[in-house]
Amino acid sequence: MASKHQLSLEVPETNNCQVFRIFDTSLYTDDLEVTCGTLQITSPGFNEPVNIEVLPGFNLILNACTLGIQSSNCGTTSQRLPDGIYTIRYSVSPNDKVYVEYQYLRVCQTLNKYFNFLCKLEMAACEPQADVKADLEELRMIRSFIDAAKVKVEYCSSPQQGMDLFLYAQSRLQKFGKDCC
Repeated sequence: MASKHQLSLEVPETNNCQVFRIFDTSLYTDDLEVTCGTLQITSPGFNEPVNIEVLPGFNLILNACTLGIQSSNCGTTSQRLPDGIYTIRYSVSPNDKVYVEYQYLRVCQTLNKYFNFLCKLEMAACEPQADVKADLEELRMIRSFIDAAKVKVEYCSSPQQGMDLFLYAQSRLQKFGKDCC
């Protein structure tokens, strides 16, 4: 039986909305050479991917400039990366046959808003008052919708359903901010 590479990537969550971290977790066979490593990332709202040449074992921290989202002031400022679905394809030679593709739902900006609302709640190490308890329940529900959206996109291969859930979570979070704080 012929040996083959088992390509795999990890995209960890980060609370720094200006960076996108991605690293190679592939298992490479010693029987085959690893050449022409290419990482292609299509950001939300874009139709064409950014191509990045990579070596096995790469560990990248990308920003708006490297992802083609920002084109000016790249040496001095970095825009926040948008939340939404990023399509990530990693391949090695022969690139049309040896590849892996993922859809990743970035939720950084939305989670930062969620965390900020948690910070504003008047909580102590005891049973919360009724109004705080209601706010906590609403925030837990919103977080559940965010988590469900990620699962639909990343594990269930249902990007449209995931985005519907994510947009709903964002609208509830926006309403929560108007009602609560």
